[in-house]
Amino acid sequence: MTETPILTELTDGLLTIRFNRPDSLNSLNRALLEGANEAFERAAKDEEVRAVMLTGTGRGFCAGADLTEASASAGGGPYDMSDNLRQLYDPLVLAIARLEKPVLCAVNGIAAGAGANFALACDIVVASDKAYFLQAFARIGVVPDAGGTWFLPRQIGLAKAMGLMMLADKVDAKEAERLGLIWAVLPGDSFEEEARALGLRLAKGPTQVHGSIKAMLRASFGNTLETQLALESRYQSLASRSEDFREGVMAFLQKRDANFKGK
Repeated sequence: MTETPILTELTDGLLTIRFNRPDSLNSLNRALLEGANEAFERAAKDEEVRAVMLTGTGRGFCAGADLTEASASAGGGPYDMSDNLRQLYDPLVLAIARLEKPVLCAVNGIAAGAGANFALACDIVVASDKAYFLQAFARIGVVPDAGGTWFLPRQIGLAKAMGLMMLADKVDAKEAERLGLIWAVLPGDSFEEEARALGLRLAKGPTQVHGSIKAMLRASFGNTLETQLALESRYQSLASRSEDFREGVMAFLQKRDANFKGK
């Protein structure tokens, strides 16, 4: 049977993108990365998509790069990974970060190497209580990639990031939550159901506002206070002229839940 390395499903505005190489703990080969990039391109273009949930099939979220593919490509000689980074990994990191819609990552198991860093690129990360994170790069003699050296110190601080990347120790879900690496730990027995409920909650929200929040927070690390205040004003102008704002105000006055359309 031909493997389908990426599975997608769109339901009620939520596009689920699923890494689907369970026999290798969803390790990253070219076909999977190409499929993931195509799925996020769809998410950006399809107006019916109002939120994305990225997750994995089977016991793992993503075990990192498929080293058997890398070894075969090298043929026993030196292997330069930078071409793959530029062509496949980096575009996916940027697609996740720049998508003007919320991206929930549901880490159902191991998230190692670039797999862990793809999770960090997402906007909200939840993890099963059976999951763990591993900056595995130093274990095989390479540097962290897939945006990890940018995301990790911003989320947990330089000292913790340095330790996790140099020592390459496992971090279980509870510790990841304590460090501020993820939003929440969910019970493994009901993980898929609870993660999906959170994704659907995002999909029913004010999509334009979610995208603006995402853009403003990501920009804030490089902005002065004055620049950030101006950015808030610009995005608030867009939000306050939206259909969702009018609906939100009306729902508040009528003491009912808002029915946002993402417009």
